[in-house]
Amino acid sequence: MTSTVIPSAAPATGAWDEPAGVPARGTLIVLTGRGETAASYGRLGRRLSADAYRVRVVEVSLDDLDTARKQVEALLDDAELPAPKVLVGSDTGATYAARLAGELAAVDAAVLAGLALPESVVTATGWDDELEARTGCPTHRRIITEDDSFERGALSTPVPADWNVTAPGKPVLVLHGSADAVTASADAFEPFRDVKGARLRLVVGGRHDVLNDLSHRSVAATVVLFLESLKLGPELPVIVGEVQ
Repeated sequence: MTSTVIPSAAPATGAWDEPAGVPARGTLIVLTGRGETAASYGRLGRRLSADAYRVRVVEVSLDDLDTARKQVEALLDDAELPAPKVLVGSDTGATYAARLAGELAAVDAAVLAGLALPESVVTATGWDDELEARTGCPTHRRIITEDDSFERGALSTPVPADWNVTAPGKPVLVLHGSADAVTASADAFEPFRDVKGARLRLVVGGRHDVLNDLSHRSVAATVVLFLESLKLGPELPVIVGEVQ
């Protein structure tokens, strides 16, 4: 008896590759936020890999940042993973990605979604309240609800007090939802205003898990546009612009 392995079942490993026969265009290293697992990023991983970007997920525990850093460094050092190598983070994963992007020379750029700051804490009275804060997408709600490894109530975990975000000095895309009840959009964008090489994008109606919210298709497309601009140079040349 033979079994069939379905590529979309990859979230258990947190790795998604480009389609067969298509040259890979770069590598995205996704850093999870509070409570999340690799399974939270199956949909995003499949979508970005379909555009020929390899995706690898590193599960970040605030109690063991050394392990996460070592895993990121190993992926950056892996010669089989093509450049550019871009850190993608959500919640505390975004905050940590901003720090690592500034410290690790091998990081070419960063995508920071739903940044978590020291005051970014939600005290939910139950799972329904946490879901409301995280996302309005029914599919993502189902995925994280059915994930036995997902840590419920994690958004109440304090963010380290010294985690003040600064621009990493490299190209960066900052994505934040206008309806984010965990971190105010103005606070998330403030460290990057007027910073050369920073693109700030507000997702209208988006909640905290902005990579996996109702507008996940548009958000993923925005990430791809950023990556394609990065392929042309760190100045992020405009590929599709408005007619003046």
